[in-house]
Amino acid sequence: MEKGIFDRFAEKGLIKSADLPNRGLAGEERARLNRKGNELFNLGEVETARRIFQTTGYSDGLIRVGNKYLEGRRPVDALKMYWLAHDRRRSDPLVEKAVLAVRMLLEQEVINE
Repeated sequence: MEKGIFDRFAEKGLIKSADLPNRGLAGEERARLNRKGNELFNLGEVETARRIFQTTGYSDGLIRVGNKYLEGRRPVDALKMYWLAHDRRRSDPLVEKAVLAVRMLLEQEVINE
């Protein structure tokens, strides 16, 4: 297989350093933000809640956002949320599906060469 085959995807990484939690938050501030994120999520403001949960690293919130993404047929975004939440039970099946999809695409590309 050609080594540079993935070069066209180099800038489209799944997890960027900006997606990781802010470890400098005090526990009290983190709790306040998580409560606000839960409130926003319950009001249907999923994207705003997601930003808060990513900032705090609140795994339960990230999982709920991931579940919403799956409901909305956004499996790659769901995978990202599960991965950030360290939820292997939910992320592993999505990774396996992604691997299968990539394998099929690569096989198709080899056939078309």
